[in-house]
Amino acid sequence: MSDVFTAKVAIVTGAAGGIGATVAGALADRGATVVAVDRDAQRLRRSAGRPDGRLVAMPADVTDADQVRALAEAAEQRVGPIDLLVNAAGVLHLGRAVALADSAWLDTFAVNATGVFLMSRTVAARMVPRGRGAIVTVGSNAGATPRVGMGAYAASKAAAAMFTRCLGLELAASGIRCNVVAPGSTDTAMLRSLWEGGGDLQATIDGSPEDYRIGIPLRRLAQPADVAEAVLFLLSERARHITMHELTVDGGASLGV
Repeated sequence: MSDVFTAKVAIVTGAAGGIGATVAGALADRGATVVAVDRDAQRLRRSAGRPDGRLVAMPADVTDADQVRALAEAAEQRVGPIDLLVNAAGVLHLGRAVALADSAWLDTFAVNATGVFLMSRTVAARMVPRGRGAIVTVGSNAGATPRVGMGAYAASKAAAAMFTRCLGLELAASGIRCNVVAPGSTDTAMLRSLWEGGGDLQATIDGSPEDYRIGIPLRRLAQPADVAEAVLFLLSERARHITMHELTVDGGASLGV
């Protein structure tokens, strides 16, 4: 399995930390050359450092169409045609809908939905003439399960997931597969930031009846590697007949819905 992505070129957004960094590292471990993308240039360069040169840090803001176009051009000039794209960049702004700031809504959609659109559109346009490629968007189980205080996040993830599936339909005849991985609570800095206002690991596992959260039936928090394995499966030839699919990785928290 160590060379399953040999000679493949991948772009992974949100690669400065969390799930994105884990996916980028896992692809590089299995032979891919990975263009690691994040708007936090300093954190990105720290996370992308490795002696084999398989992680190439290219800071960019996925919400900026001009930067996205320049990124794709520079990536292909430097490391070759893009075979794989993982949309893992994401932000989370909490707040009940009646009190949520306009800026929080707009930033959430700019990164979580528009960023997916811009990256996917740009990379897919390069994949189509070559007749191959695979795209995976990291969504969320919140995209299909309502969550108190997460209206902007959930709506943005739902939008990104449906866009990715529609894209998969449009690109199927060109041999390009588009899928979604929808994690639940995963041990990342984003999740731990939620605990600063109350809550902890056990509370996340146990759930919260007052917020209509059932908890995690498997009684464990996901690790970023759990999500990365699902992403890599859908990128690989083992999933060559899977497209427009959403794979939930949440320990049963959404009851399989």
